[in-house]
This record gives sequence, structure tokens and C-alpha cells, in this order.
Amino acid sequence: AISTQVVRVGVEGLPVVLLTAVFTGAVLALQTYTGFQRFHAEAWVGSVVSLSMLRELAPVLTGLMVAGRSGSAMAAEIGSMRVTEQIDALVALAPDPVQYLFVPRILAGILVLPMPVVYMENSFQFLDLAGLWAGLIKAAAFGLLITLIGCQQGFDTRGGAEGVGRSTTAAVVLGSLAILVSDFFLTKVLF
Repeated sequence: AISTQVVRVGVEGLPVVLLTAVFTGAVLALQTYTGFQRFHAEAWVGSVVSLSMLRELAPVLTGLMVAGRSGSAMAAEIGSMRVTEQIDALVALAPDPVQYLFVPRILAGILVLPMPVVYMENSFQFLDLAGLWAGLIKAAAFGLLITLIGCQQGFDTRGGAEGVGRSTTAAVVLGSLAILVSDFFLTKVLF
């Protein structure tokens, strides 16, 4: 079950994460170059962009893209199970629904989000070990938040298909907000 979630969260989510990172990095490089050109500091563009991507943008953008893609999918899947009484059937058959539904998804999120971050960060020439570890810690924390929020929103779904839609939207919004708020506190602690 964890391997299925790793594929869903990581492998299937990688294209959107990479596209987001490439174009955001490119825009950041263009804007940084334009600003640095005024001070004849163009040689520092690569280092500044790499450091910004390493410490901030790679984990945050990865988290936001995965929250939108995988967090919402988890909420929809578990929410559909709730409204069709499949979770009630799990309870009747004795397995703990939280252990069965949440744990594989949460473990996959914690394991997989740092992997796309490492993949993206290795494409930059200026890496610093402290920044790399901070990016990995952030990505793992974001993976925990995204999957926990997505699973919880789905688990608490009520009201049929309309309720599933509300849960899916809430998973994306709450997951994104959790990433942005926790990023501030993690940055304060890690740097």
C-alpha cells in the first residue's frame, strides 16, 4: 500500500513539480539578472538563484504542487469512501481505518517529497549542505502536512458528492496554507 502511494504522490506528481520548478527558476534567474546587471554583479546570478531554489522555492513549490494534486486526490478518494459507507465497512471488518487509510499515505508523503526536492536541487551548481538539509527537512514536514490534511479532510467528509467536493477544496486550501505558515517557522528555526 505504501508503494502505491509513493507512485501516486511521487512518480505521477513529478512532471508538474519539475515544470513548476524549471519555469519558476527561469523567471527568478531572469529577474535576478536584470537586477544584478545594474550593479555589474551578473556573475552572482547562478549562486543566488541556486540558493533561493535550494532553501525556499524547491520545497515550497513542491509542497504546493503536491497539495494541489495529491492532497486533493486523497481527500476525494477517502471522502468518496466515507459517503459510500466503505469506511464504515472497514470498521465493521475490524481494521483500523486510520491505520489502513492514513498511514501508507502519510509515510509516502514524508518519503517522497524530499526526493523531488533532491532531484531539483541537484540540477543547480551551487549547493550548500546546510541548505540541502533544510530543504529536505522542509519537504518532509510538508509531506506530512499535505497527506495528513488530505486524509483528514476526506475522512471527515459528509454530504455525498457535494461533500467530497468541499473536502477536496479544503484539502488544497488548508494544505497550501499549512505549507506557507510552516515554511515561515521552519525557516526561522533552520536558518
